[in-house]
Amino acid sequence: MDHEDNEVKKPFEIAGRRLIDLVFSWSLRNVLFRDLYKHQVTKIPETFSTVARYMKSFIPSLIEETHADLLSNVTAISQAPICEILTVETSKHHRPPKDLFYEITVRKMIATESNAGKYEPAVGDIFALTNIRPKCIDDLNRPKNFYLIAYVLGSKDSSDNLQILSSKPISGEGYKQIKSKRETLFAVYLTNMTTNVRIWKALNSGETNTNIIKNVLQVQPNSSDGENSCAICFSADMCSPDLSTKWPTVCSDLNDSQKAAVLNCISLSKCHHHNAVKLIWGPPGTGKTKTVGTTLFVLFKLKCRTLTCAPTNIAVLEVTARLLRLVNQTLEYGKYGLGNIILFGNLERMNIDNYNDLFEVFLDSRISILSKCLAPLSGWKHCLESMIGLLEDPEQLYSLYLNEKREQHKKNDEHNDESDLLTFEEFVKKQFDDVSEHLKTCMVNLYTHLPTSCISLEVVKDMIRVSDLLKLIKSILHRAGVANERLQTLQKDCAQILKSLREFSVPNSNDGQTIRNLCLANACLIFCTASSSAKLHTEGMAPLEMLVVDEAAQLKECESAIPLQLGGLRHAILIGDEMQLPAMVKSKLSENAEFGRSLFERLVLLGHEKLLLNVQYRMHPLISRFPKQEFYNNQILDGPNVSEVSYEKSFIEGRMYGPYSFINVANGKEEFDRGHSLKNMVEVAVVYEIVSCLYKEFTRTKKKVSIGVISPYKSQVNAIQLRVRNYSEVSGTDFSVSVRSVDGFQGGEEDVIIISTVRCNGNGSVGFLSNRQRANVVLTRARHCLWILGNEATLTNSNSIWKNLILDAKKRDCFYNADEDNNLAQAIAAALLEHNQLHTLLDADSMLFKNAKWKVWFAKEFRNSIAEIKDTEIRQDVISLIKKLSNGWRQSRNDKVIIGHARTSAELLETYEVNELLYLIWSVEIHKQNSDFVQVMKIWDIVPLSDIPKLTERLDIVFGNYSVEKMNRCKLRCFDGVTVVPNRWPADSSSCDEADPTEFLSKPFSSLSLRIGHHQNEWNQGHWIEAKMQQQHQQEASETDGIEALDLIVVTKIRKLESQ
Repeated sequence: MDHEDNEVKKPFEIAGRRLIDLVFSWSLRNVLFRDLYKHQVTKIPETFSTVARYMKSFIPSLIEETHADLLSNVTAISQAPICEILTVETSKHHRPPKDLFYEITVRKMIATESNAGKYEPAVGDIFALTNIRPKCIDDLNRPKNFYLIAYVLGSKDSSDNLQILSSKPISGEGYKQIKSKRETLFAVYLTNMTTNVRIWKALNSGETNTNIIKNVLQVQPNSSDGENSCAICFSADMCSPDLSTKWPTVCSDLNDSQKAAVLNCISLSKCHHHNAVKLIWGPPGTGKTKTVGTTLFVLFKLKCRTLTCAPTNIAVLEVTARLLRLVNQTLEYGKYGLGNIILFGNLERMNIDNYNDLFEVFLDSRISILSKCLAPLSGWKHCLESMIGLLEDPEQLYSLYLNEKREQHKKNDEHNDESDLLTFEEFVKKQFDDVSEHLKTCMVNLYTHLPTSCISLEVVKDMIRVSDLLKLIKSILHRAGVANERLQTLQKDCAQILKSLREFSVPNSNDGQTIRNLCLANACLIFCTASSSAKLHTEGMAPLEMLVVDEAAQLKECESAIPLQLGGLRHAILIGDEMQLPAMVKSKLSENAEFGRSLFERLVLLGHEKLLLNVQYRMHPLISRFPKQEFYNNQILDGPNVSEVSYEKSFIEGRMYGPYSFINVANGKEEFDRGHSLKNMVEVAVVYEIVSCLYKEFTRTKKKVSIGVISPYKSQVNAIQLRVRNYSEVSGTDFSVSVRSVDGFQGGEEDVIIISTVRCNGNGSVGFLSNRQRANVVLTRARHCLWILGNEATLTNSNSIWKNLILDAKKRDCFYNADEDNNLAQAIAAALLEHNQLHTLLDADSMLFKNAKWKVWFAKEFRNSIAEIKDTEIRQDVISLIKKLSNGWRQSRNDKVIIGHARTSAELLETYEVNELLYLIWSVEIHKQNSDFVQVMKIWDIVPLSDIPKLTERLDIVFGNYSVEKMNRCKLRCFDGVTVVPNRWPADSSSCDEADPTEFLSKPFSSLSLRIGHHQNEWNQGHWIEAKMQQQHQQEASETDGIEALDLIVVTKIRKLESQ
């Protein structure tokens, strides 16, 4: 409890009041000043001299982190959840000027585009109370607008009234107008302080259990072999006989390192001579959750009272589910024993619906069920006595029934009408069916949900016998009637057992709080988040013995102080991997101060021994090779399962889609979305194409596959989720797609993992992508296939772990270019067109024309014209036409568009229709390449039909500077089968190397290499003169016929050359 709260007993105490008051003291200008606590935050040391210094070292960073969280949400206030306040009343605890307590009611709002979602204020929320819907921060400070900050304390007596603490009096015009219904007030969500308040309270606690904290203030290297271990308990006889007998059934499938970890933990639980902390190091896929589950199972059998915590709800649910599966396999008497296990937390935030079995141990569900069982007029005792009476004297009950019915008839003036009365046998059957069902349900619920210390095994056995007898009695009753002799004997036996159950004592109250206290005080295993463990710091709470923290490397050390101080704790077991993600920290100041560092990591830094789980069972060896070498110094072995030949699975054909690949996406572009997060839409397109191929293969082969897509950037995650939503919607047990951030995937795994690294820039900047812990997480989620998408140049220039990864991939022949796959190349080209990245398509390295027969140059006019076309389909039509042309396709004679005048342009220009409105204008040019002249395509422009004359007039000027010889070479055609291929001549064969007069219009930006046979391309001077003379002979023919005749002549000459 806070120090100030100890001084004077207040009528309404609030945990963490000093922290809340500090937040209230910040003006809007303070909140927006990023460096408000720059000079107060200092680095948290690795060792501490006293508990007091230990606690105080975290406080400045905690305040800064609270400030950073508030700043982040205030700057995005236009997207903040919001609700309308209907009423405001002063509370009975209202004591100005400081204790400004109010009660409010709110109207729930429907999510709209302008609001991120509906808002229902929750305990611990900080919200702005204002008379406007703010669209930006400045709206809060405008004249006639007002706002204040409020902290939500909770609801009053389960009503709709919310109790709040306000930073300022809710008075003045705004308050008067809401009272008179002339103005509306709004609550705008800013942040939730629940966890920070709990940490604050733990750091400012008074007399609490600090035995374990004292043990970790200073740690000497290898201390676990010395003062951190108990010589008495860690002897050769550390396995007691009762543990040894249970070991084969519990741990038969554990490897040696897992067995050693479990044994150490169990032995620690038996030690009463020493306070100790054990570290279990669980790298990815090494069976950490399995080891924790087995450890907890044995502690459950030994009835060692243990609290198991984790940083997140999902981690808590996973470890609870693992433990529950083990326990359910060994239960002998129905669900008897589950009452010793409790999971508690916020139902909505835990999302427990995905874990149906966990409702049996979820505290809120248990309270609801037991409350019904203990209800005085309908619960256990009522059902028990009703059944005893029915079995022993059904005649008396029938008589009472008749009297009640006749009384009802008299009241209703229904004289002598007994047609609705049941016969004796009908009455007995009906009563028995009703009472027996309620009784059986009640008995099952009692021995399922009560801790074993509250209900003995003998009572449970009697209840199970009663259930069996009731089932048999019902069968005979409905088959043979009430006069059956065997039935009467069974009734006697059943009644006898039921009367003995009267001695079974149950709580007299069905009050929820009473039941909660009873369950928590008597449970053997309790599961919750580290933050929620603050609820166990209550008077009368039975002492705990052991603390187990799963995912301990993700838990801030200051947050671990909450459970570490619980009464009675003797030992702590921390399970984690400091090589994976640490806790999230928003403030850069706090991050630099090591505020996100875990107790696990600090102890490792100080040399504390950790028990390594050294066999990984998740990743194919080709996937695990790099992480094992880069992060774990090759201390991890591959399990026998992943080394089997059958573990290598092919989901898409092609070497690129083997177990491990780096796929270079060279043409991407990183860009910021509306917020501050990056995305790369070309990588989005590649991901979509791969997922699409996976789905096609799944529908063809029916081979099960689960796909995970991971990206470090929220915007990229959102963009990919939107693009693959159709496949996500069809996800089921055989095919599933999950797209999440790195943080969202920690602890997860899928058959196929696709990583989108996003970054693509010229300076090798990769931001937090360079973080080794984040890289470790993304690289260790895949079971069978890991495909990494990224820009080779950017990642290599980053000089980060990603450079090492690319060099390793090249060394192992696992490096591929995305455009090597035709489907990916088409997807990339489509994305570049869609997102207006035309310069990439039309530059020298364009993937579109890399393997084409013709080099392609693009005039500046064409680049400008296509950039002005906003319709993606038209752009695609243009590019598709150019691709066809570059591969040697030409339109038929009948489809040719004839230019309407007979000047030079008519001889050289080609006009191809794109659609009814637009035409592509191009020609063949001569380009010097090394020691040769070669024909290339020059794309001049794309214009409407009406603009063609203007363009040809301009080009007439250009072509007028061409020599006859150059023009003839431009017009010359060479065929390879049915496709047109470019001609090539030695540079010294003519004088075509004069300066190109078209440079004032445009420069050649894109080109392609071409290789065709020497005998088709090399013409000597005599050959050229002969072709030229024959071409002149055709000038009397029509223009079109002349061109076709020239084509024929060229083909003839090629054949002559071939025959030579």
